[in-house]
Amino acid sequence: MQLTIIDVIVIALYFGANLGVALYLRKRATKSVSDFFVSGRNVSWWLAGTSMVATTFAADTPLVVTGLVARNGIAGNWIWWSMAFSGMLTVFFFAKLWRRSGVLTDVEFAEIRYSGKPATFLRWFRAVYLGLPINLIILGWVNLAIVKIMMLVLGVTKIEALVIAIGIMFITASISTLSGLWGVLWTDLFQFVLKMGMVILLAVFAINATGGMDSMVGELQKIDQTRGAQGSILSFIPDLNSAWMPLITFFVFIAVNWWASWYPGAEPGGGGYVAQRIFSAKDEKHSLLATLWFNVAHYAIRPWPWILVGLVAVVRYQHDAAFQADPESGYIRILISDLPAYLRGLMLAAFAAAYMSTIGTQLNWGASYLVNDVYRRFWKPHKNEKHYVIVSQWITMMLMILSAVVTFYMDSIGSAWRFLMAVGAGTGLVYILRWFWWRINAWSEISAMIAAFITSMILQFGFHLNEEQPKEFAYLLLLTVTATTAVWLAVTMLTQPEPRETLLAFYRRVRPNATLWKPIAAEATDIVPQHDGVFNFLNWISGVVMIYAFLFGTGKIILGSAPAGIILLAVGTVAGWTIYRRINKRGWEVLGA
Repeated sequence: MQLTIIDVIVIALYFGANLGVALYLRKRATKSVSDFFVSGRNVSWWLAGTSMVATTFAADTPLVVTGLVARNGIAGNWIWWSMAFSGMLTVFFFAKLWRRSGVLTDVEFAEIRYSGKPATFLRWFRAVYLGLPINLIILGWVNLAIVKIMMLVLGVTKIEALVIAIGIMFITASISTLSGLWGVLWTDLFQFVLKMGMVILLAVFAINATGGMDSMVGELQKIDQTRGAQGSILSFIPDLNSAWMPLITFFVFIAVNWWASWYPGAEPGGGGYVAQRIFSAKDEKHSLLATLWFNVAHYAIRPWPWILVGLVAVVRYQHDAAFQADPESGYIRILISDLPAYLRGLMLAAFAAAYMSTIGTQLNWGASYLVNDVYRRFWKPHKNEKHYVIVSQWITMMLMILSAVVTFYMDSIGSAWRFLMAVGAGTGLVYILRWFWWRINAWSEISAMIAAFITSMILQFGFHLNEEQPKEFAYLLLLTVTATTAVWLAVTMLTQPEPRETLLAFYRRVRPNATLWKPIAAEATDIVPQHDGVFNFLNWISGVVMIYAFLFGTGKIILGSAPAGIILLAVGTVAGWTIYRRINKRGWEVLGA
């Protein structure tokens, strides 16, 4: 793709606007560590929620979705669509609890829920584990995506593309170091509007270049006839006899994976940068609305422009050997061939925005662990706020440099996705139950993490279960979840519960549902017992129905089945109205009661 001086000016203006926001917010964000990492806990729901959406819209996301569609049709997206169950669980069960906890990071939770040396170790270990290796793997695959894009679009080598990526990352790190989470939130809003607008435009131009929607659908139906018993490319539900998603694999996705596996952005019980945005919200009501808006936008609104470009790539390059070998490249090839020349600069700025919104969050999130939960907690506990802000800025830059090294040695985005999903399998249930069952202790979490990692590694390298093979991935997940759950339940029952005073302090602070806290609730007579389990469960079911009805309804209308689409959208609207009516009747004020 040849760039003109106008394209260069547009890209420069984009970067200038981001730096301008950072400079404007600098004083507001550097008053304290709380301002730097959770924006002084004064963020409105729409800004916090949009920031979550922007963060999960990385430069790699359109490429990965294109690859899923090319290999497995629209239904290939169930690998991440299934996480909507977990997302809506966070909305109605956990957002308000996280906000009430008052912690700065989700790993700080260990020392308010547990006590003694096990709690201290757990906090330190999770901070280092998530802040360095896990965070660097995520940063690595996001960097790898922008490197692949630059190589295709600009025709440069991997080293040259990595140098460009480091330059963009340096600007992003500068924004994060100058303005902390405030800068990340407001640049996320700007970046989200830009990148959504551009991917929608690309989808429109790509479909028009293919002869329109009817022509594209007709071509895909012809391709279906040559695929045999693989199911239709246009089907929203996978053919359960297909090789890529047999019944056992689909069952694992919709019935096990979403609650059993830890995965960044879709953690059972919330956590990570989603929890960070919850901490930054003004109150419990804003935390619930932020996570609700995030899930609606993430699953029901955002995917279709990517899917449509993926479908165009399938039609356009069905006989292209290079595309068959690397279907993720189809998105960039459509961009190069179908986007008008006058929009090239804006599109590259949009990809930079997708990259920066994720990188900015990961740098700030990782630094929050290393500063608040390692440096401040264990190394220099009595320094002033300005000292910790300066250390935060230096650590942000350090993470940027380390992530570039990781990217150089990384080859596959999809493999990194599956690896994280596999090593986190089985830990999800303990992350959920630690809020609702008083008997969970620090050893429960520690043993779950160790058992999940060891079991997954043995199955992958000892028994050679390949996470890239659908059936083997399903068995890998089921066996890891079973072994991990058995281990942490046994450890829980064989070790002592947390001290009474620790449990009472946590119960008073967070006010979880009292059903499985009866021994503690009986002593905390000053706290009105919360019995909101059925209320939250009904909202969760309604929320899941709303998400999938909006997702599939929008798809049906786009692909030409308007009557079915309108019915589904109506079902989603009724589900959403039911949630609103139920909460309104109970009273929004109960979220903070």
